[in-house]
Amino acid sequence: MVWVLGLTGGIGSGKSAVAERFARHGAAIVDTDVIAHALTVPGGAALPALQADFSAAIMTQEGALDRAALRRMVFADPAARARLEAILHPMIRAEVAVQLGRLASADISYGILVVPLLVETGAYRNQINRTLVVDCPPELQIARVMARSGLTHAEIEAILAAQASRQQRLAAADDVVCNDDGLAALDSAVAALHDKYVVLAARPQVEANE
Repeated sequence: MVWVLGLTGGIGSGKSAVAERFARHGAAIVDTDVIAHALTVPGGAALPALQADFSAAIMTQEGALDRAALRRMVFADPAARARLEAILHPMIRAEVAVQLGRLASADISYGILVVPLLVETGAYRNQINRTLVVDCPPELQIARVMARSGLTHAEIEAILAAQASRQQRLAAADDVVCNDDGLAALDSAVAALHDKYVVLAARPQVEANE
């Protein structure tokens, strides 16, 4: 089996930026957000179940998922959020298993599983060897999300409130990368962690051959 790093962090922390930098070093990336998006594009496997459960109110006139409408619905109603997770999470987990399985035969040093709610759900614990948390101050998270999306300050705060706290994520971390000091500092931090993970990933194979 390939050695797998679990990568997580709150909204706006910079998980994608960190994952992209690890990918440049040769790590293979499996991203649950990317999988979820693929499941919910027009023709996606989850779309019929979502439309049946949540009605046409979450669909655009073009037949695509109205992500903003769905987001407002699930954050206003915990029961709706639970129904959404009951539909999506099993499909996401199944695809994660498929993609991680493919990595076993790939020519890579290690893989990275990006899971925004890794700490909150406790999922994938048996599929990862180590947890890396991307961290930054909450005010920076809010500023980043507001700059890239149409979400209001209140909407972003609601998302943050539904996620694990900064303290909870840091307590669950084996490693932390601070993403609050520019891209050059992030490049350097990721490069150092990559070197560390190459060594850690090689250890089980070395021990198995001894």
